[in-house]
Amino acid sequence: MMRFLVKPVPEPQAILRAWLPFKRAIGVTAVRTESDYQHALATLEALLTAVGDDEAHPLADVLDYLADRVKSYEDSHCVIPEAEPRVVLQFLMDQHGLKQADLADCAPQGRISEILGGQRTVSKALAKRLAARFHVPMEVFL
Repeated sequence: MMRFLVKPVPEPQAILRAWLPFKRAIGVTAVRTESDYQHALATLEALLTAVGDDEAHPLADVLDYLADRVKSYEDSHCVIPEAEPRVVLQFLMDQHGLKQADLADCAPQGRISEILGGQRTVSKALAKRLAARFHVPMEVFL
């Protein structure tokens, strides 16, 4: 019989002592309302700026935790239309109140403008960045 080393399970009171300060610091730990959603998105943006692509960053787990809550909310509240990638992009920009320049972390404003205008298609690399930005499958942009 193989034995697995298991960390001891903390007492609920110990979890509560750690949870309450975390909850106060982050401001939102469950995304149930539009207000929660907007706060979580703003917090995610700040975390994305701090963490970037560094999966070993101490805040990476917090980023993943909050992104999961946002995705769950979006899955049940935000229906993405089946449409051309440029139409989906415009829809998501409208939903998030974004302008082309707000997507500078994904692509230059001119490229976003060309995509929205139908003069350019979305590359696989850009689809990946947009998918991460909007927390949607990259296939919606391809």
